[in-house]
Amino acid sequence: MNSIVRLLIYTVLIYLQKFKVDAVELTFELPDSARECFYQEIEKNKSATLEFQVVTGGQYDVDVTLESPKKEIIYHQTKTQFDSHQFTASETGVYVACFSNEFSTFSHKLVYMDFQVGDGEPALPGLPEHATVLTQFQTSADEIHKSLNQILDYQTHHRLREAQSRKRAEELNERVFWWSFFELFAILVITITQVIVLRNFFTERKPSQMGGKFVG
Repeated sequence: MNSIVRLLIYTVLIYLQKFKVDAVELTFELPDSARECFYQEIEKNKSATLEFQVVTGGQYDVDVTLESPKKEIIYHQTKTQFDSHQFTASETGVYVACFSNEFSTFSHKLVYMDFQVGDGEPALPGLPEHATVLTQFQTSADEIHKSLNQILDYQTHHRLREAQSRKRAEELNERVFWWSFFELFAILVITITQVIVLRNFFTERKPSQMGGKFVG
């Protein structure tokens, strides 16, 4: 029984490491009036996916351009918060993904990017068809691999949404704080002014301060 369990675990671990996918996943800061480009070599007829999202900064938008090795623009978006683009390489070479914040003069952006190349094809040949039990292990391992990738994607997007919501909450809290501060200051000024005016109304004036004299 223990040998069967060990064989199952060993087979699953082997197939979890058999999928070959090149990926660039990072979060970077994009200063105002700046442009950042990332380079990825892709072989012909290989599928690739470019996904991005502006986490913080300004209106949460950015310009995105994807160029082929021949400098042809195969994808372009203007002032976009998030998007995903999947394509198949028409030729072998270096593809360039550029993110531009040149339209902003004072807002820094924090951008998440995920550039994946390949669709998870096994790097090793499959098992013989007559190996029924091991083929079932292979199918189970493939499903586990796909499920783990989905879990990682869900976790990544959840972290991005959480970071974006936290940043917006902090900005809203700061605005509420300063608005409350100015309201408090205005209330204090109005209160002091009213006290001074009312005090002048009820202050008893001396005869010398009066406009005329009483004649007996």
